[in-house]
Amino acid sequence: MRRAISILSVSIAGLASVLMFAWPLLIATNAHNESAVAQGVFIVLMPLMLVLILVEFASGDIGSKQLALLGVLIALNAVIRLLGAGTSGIETAFFLVILGAYIFGSGFGFLLGSASILVSAILTGGIGPWLPFQMMGVGLVGLGAGILPKLKKLWQSKIVLVLYSLIASFVYGSLMTLWNWPFLAGTGTSLSYVAGDDILNNLKRFFQYELVTGGFFWDMGRAITTSLLILLTGTALITTLNRAAIRAGVLKRN
Repeated sequence: MRRAISILSVSIAGLASVLMFAWPLLIATNAHNESAVAQGVFIVLMPLMLVLILVEFASGDIGSKQLALLGVLIALNAVIRLLGAGTSGIETAFFLVILGAYIFGSGFGFLLGSASILVSAILTGGIGPWLPFQMMGVGLVGLGAGILPKLKKLWQSKIVLVLYSLIASFVYGSLMTLWNWPFLAGTGTSLSYVAGDDILNNLKRFFQYELVTGGFFWDMGRAITTSLLILLTGTALITTLNRAAIRAGVLKRN
């Protein structure tokens, strides 16, 4: 029952995040502004993170040792992100989230991704309407990494993680553009968001907007950076995190 509650809570967190990104496709009104949307998302996101921590802790998926390790990885990833933070498409925050989530699970990954982005923003002063969406986006990256199949061979795991990082980088970039698309594209153009229009029509305009503005090319930098960092550090970090997971009781020693 506890395990089922944990899975349900993580699923709700993921679904809520996706729905908040997709608000332009779901809300048939243009009576929104960037700050209002971001404010509403932040109000929902922070209690959601707290509830997820409490549920994961109560269900046993995150114990005291894992919680301590989560705090260390959040701080470490917040500092690592200072090396890139999305500049010119370079993103250094994804690889540790993906590796940590792969070893410790989806709930751990969602919290690691979202909280490390929050701490990084506080350190750099990068707080704005985009922050809650960045937190949700990287949280979703961690959530997805946590459900990847666990393979016996290390090189097989690295291939799976690299492929996932490529897909996750483009999905993250598209989601980050989607929530802000109505404001960025303006009104009255062939690429503009049309409030109340059919979802498929708006999606078509959105993907055209991504192509015209070069969003996919920007995301390619994130995909290359993340996959290279996983290839370079994956062996050492997976081994280290596996040992930490064994000591924390998450994994059993072979």
